[in-house]
This record gives sequence, C-alpha cells and structure tokens, in this order.
Amino acid sequence: MVKRSSFLLGLLMPVLLFSCTRNITPASDNKPEREVVFNAADMATDILYHINAYRKKKGLNALSSLDIADQQAALHSKNMALKKTAFSHNGFEERIATISKTAGTMRAAAENVAYGQLSAKEVVDGWLNSPGHKKNIEGNYTLTGIGVYQDKKGVIFFTQLFMLR
Repeated sequence: MVKRSSFLLGLLMPVLLFSCTRNITPASDNKPEREVVFNAADMATDILYHINAYRKKKGLNALSSLDIADQQAALHSKNMALKKTAFSHNGFEERIATISKTAGTMRAAAENVAYGQLSAKEVVDGWLNSPGHKKNIEGNYTLTGIGVYQDKKGVIFFTQLFMLR
C-alpha cells in the first residue's frame, strides 16, 4: 500500500501554515525574524533525530536511514527548489521504484514534503501538527530517506520518505 501526503510551511511576515488538511493559520506577529543556518547533512540528521525521538515516545521503532532513499529524497527536494517539478509528490512512485531496485522491494511507502525557512525541529513539529503527516511519521515503517535543499532565496525544501521492506 502506498500512502502520500503533502505539507507546506512558509515563513513569511507573519508566519503562515498551509496544509492539505487545514485552513491557513496565521502565527503570532510578534515573533522576531531569525535566519535558519543551513547545512543539508546536519539538517537531515536533525530531522531524523526529532522523528525518532517522537517515535520512541510513542513506543515505536526507530527509523534507519537508507542511503539510496536519502539520495532520492535529496533529488526531489532539489528539483522542487529549482522548479524542475512542482511542490508536490510528483514522481513518488518512481522514487520508490528506484529505491526498490537497489534496496529490495518495499511493501509500503509514504512521503512528507515541506518548504520554508525552517529549522529541523520546526518542520517536524509542523508535520506532527498535520494529521496526514503525523500518520506517516507514526506508520509501520522501518526505513527512511531525508533530503533537504535550499534555493537562492533561502527557502529550504524538505522531503522525507518512509518505507517498509
């Protein structure tokens, strides 16, 4: 079974939260602006840390990172940032097929995407506040791939794949 969900976070003035299952919710206008320091590898590591910490609190197994899945997630984030593909799940089935050719057939897979000037914790918190994305995070998965890419304007695009072999 293949599940998909999308998530859109944007940091504007004021902060806006967009989701496939929610209306626009403005955040506090009193938040000071801050710059998110970007390092793709560190951010992916931090996202996995926060996802696994949450899963542990829920009594779920930790997800293990899979190199080919990280590569596919990073490529999707880059393509979205460079506008080679829309902010979407376009190509999801192809990403999973590519991963399966290298790592073996996946019985289940899901994907979360986001973008914004966000820290790893902020993107994970955003996903956890969206029922569809939270369902993916809490799903019966053992493997993950995480990719992030920053565009010229400083907007970071996030992709996290969830898989069960």
